[in-house]
Order: sequence, then C-alpha cells, then structure tokens
Amino acid sequence: MISQFTGVRAFISQPPTIGSRFGGQPVQFVLESLNFDTLVDMLPKFMEEVNNDPRLQFADVNLKINKPEISLTINREKAADLKVSVEDVGKTLQAAFGGQRMGYFLKDGKQYEVIGQLNREYRDKPSDLKSLFVKNADGEMIQLESLVELNEQAVPTSRFRYNRNVSATISAGLAPGYTLGDGNAAMKEIADKVLDENFFTSFTGQSKDLEDSSSSLLYVFLFSILLIYLVLSAQFESFIDPFIIIITVPLALAGALLSLWYFDMTMNVFSQIGIIMLVGLVTKNAIS
Repeated sequence: MISQFTGVRAFISQPPTIGSRFGGQPVQFVLESLNFDTLVDMLPKFMEEVNNDPRLQFADVNLKINKPEISLTINREKAADLKVSVEDVGKTLQAAFGGQRMGYFLKDGKQYEVIGQLNREYRDKPSDLKSLFVKNADGEMIQLESLVELNEQAVPTSRFRYNRNVSATISAGLAPGYTLGDGNAAMKEIADKVLDENFFTSFTGQSKDLEDSSSSLLYVFLFSILLIYLVLSAQFESFIDPFIIIITVPLALAGALLSLWYFDMTMNVFSQIGIIMLVGLVTKNAIS
C-alpha cells in the first residue's frame, strides 16, 4: 500500500535479539575517503551496482546532495577597475545579510540586541543584490550586482565522518532468501569492483556485529577446546587420555553443520553460541 504514494520509501526491519538494539536496515556499509569530491563522484556508480544486486533491496545512502545553495564570487578584476576594495564588498554583504550584532539597548528594564541586516522581504531572492550599493575610492556608489557572480548548485545537507575520514553510509535490506552474511559479501564484491585505492571501507550496525562475531568464532572455538583439554588433563592426571574424549568433538560439529545445511539454516550468532555450548556438552557426555 505504501508503494502507491509518490516519494515514499518504506521497509520492514526487525531489531536484533542479540547485540545493539539499533534500528535501520540490516546491511550497513561505510565508504570512506580523504577527499569529499572524490566520494561524491563515486557514490552514484556504487549505488547503481548496489541497486542492481539481486541480494540487496531498498538501498539508500545518508549523504544527500540535494540542498540548494548559491555561492557568491567577487570579480576582483572588475572591482579593481571600479576602485572598489574586496574588503568593502565583504562588509556590505555582511551588513546586509550577516545578521551581525551591533550592540544592545535597554527598554522597560529589559535588554535587547541590535541586529544589523535587511528585512526579510529585501534579502530572500538573489535579485535583491540590485538594491545594494558599495562606495568606491572616489566616493561613487557602485551597484553590488555588477561586482559579483552568483552560482547556484546542490550541496549536502550535512557531512559525515568515520574514522576521521569523510564518509557515506550505504544501508540496504535483504532480498527474500538471503542472509546478512550474503548482504555483507555483496557489499565487499561491489567495493572490489568499483572502488580504487583512494577509498576505505568499513561495516557498521548489524553488519559489523556479524563480521566481528564471525572473525572471533574460530579463536573462541580453539580456546574452548584447549581449556577443556587442560581441565581433563588435570582431572585424569594424563596428557593422553583426554584425546579420547576430545576426538568426539569433530564428530558432533559435523552433525551440527549437517543439521544447519539440511534444515536450510544460517550460521548466525545463535548457531555460533550453540556450537560453543555443544563442545562442552559433548565432552561432558564423553566423560560420563
């Protein structure tokens, strides 16, 4: 129903049971660069690849280049020919549009600020520059519009930083039948295809939680095996007998992985915790 409304983007997300209780879409990928213009130029190409990937959907980016802005450039050569200093032009613009505080005054026991700027109806449009004049070195009044150039452009509503670099975070949902691991893998593949050596990448949100837990699973598993072996060695007062019990662990893991494959389950945080618990349960049953 929501898709019938123009300009509305909607998606359904479920906060993770384990980990940070943040909202938003599950796949969160951060593009980092040392140069903001380089990042802006690369974003459309990267987003095109993300939107075309069948594993991802509802892709969006937090860096929006949609805020209209008018930049004013002083024509220094023309100002010099008309004997107008750049400082005078700047002071005129500041007095007209800057909202500078000139001082205070007291009235009825209350203190008020004196703000120097044009009224709203005289400073809303670029054409209002026609009403401004600046005095040159000869005392003549020069129309300010003839000394400046206006350039209208789109700029970001806000700029973001990650790891001290300018950044943009791409968020995406998962297509039916795909897991968060598939989404992370898709982002890595697109980054390898599109980005060059001027960019850095990171995961954040649920994607970062998955990457961190996946990278530490092997170390936790090996540490649990070592800890159990040392405890059994102390209990049996032998470094050989515990191997008979430890050898049951690979068989149990094979059964766990086979079950995940058979029931089309994923290797997620829950299954990782279950595998670690399985090591302790198998060794306990082997002892008894």
